[in-house]
Amino acid sequence: MQKIKNIILDYGNVIFMIDFTLVKAAFMSLGIKNVDEFFGHRAQDALFDDFDKGLISASTFRDGIRQRAGQPELSDADIDAAWNALLIGVPPGKHETLSYLNVKYRTFLLSNNNEIHYRYCMQHIQDVYGVADNSVFFEKTFYSHEMGLRKPDVAIFQEVIRQTGMAPDETLFIDDSPQHLQSATTLGFHTALCSSDEPLDYWVEKYAL
Repeated sequence: MQKIKNIILDYGNVIFMIDFTLVKAAFMSLGIKNVDEFFGHRAQDALFDDFDKGLISASTFRDGIRQRAGQPELSDADIDAAWNALLIGVPPGKHETLSYLNVKYRTFLLSNNNEIHYRYCMQHIQDVYGVADNSVFFEKTFYSHEMGLRKPDVAIFQEVIRQTGMAPDETLFIDDSPQHLQSATTLGFHTALCSSDEPLDYWVEKYAL
């Protein structure tokens, strides 16, 4: 792809595989009603938005789950296990792709994340790959719960621009959520939609990155 100097990657289902059907089933087992409205890929209860932005602690998040489930006796471990149920892991070869891109481009990670998921994901890559965290693969990592902002808010992209000095028209943003790509497009970013049929390696090959 011509003119591209920077690449921003999402984490979930771009690098670290997730499955929303698993967490929905887990929430149902906790007693959550109307689970499709409660949590999903495109829309979710405000509890999750606040947690992703770091506006509430893990303890407050767990209390919110207990309240919405009507199950005050749920343990922290029960809630964490259900919440982490969607996290599958990083497939072999993904980290090699990240290292390859990092040599050729300025690369950045931009992830909607939260305290519980972040801890689980970093433990996973440490246990499976011996990697302490994602900082080894990127010039800088941006996590929503550390920034107080989350995608698809335009403000999070503006903050990335401010901190990195990147030009959007020289930057490719790869994400698995159309609404996130739409926000990036309004600022002039090039975008690519990651999916099971068109994963990260597909876009690397398609654009000859």
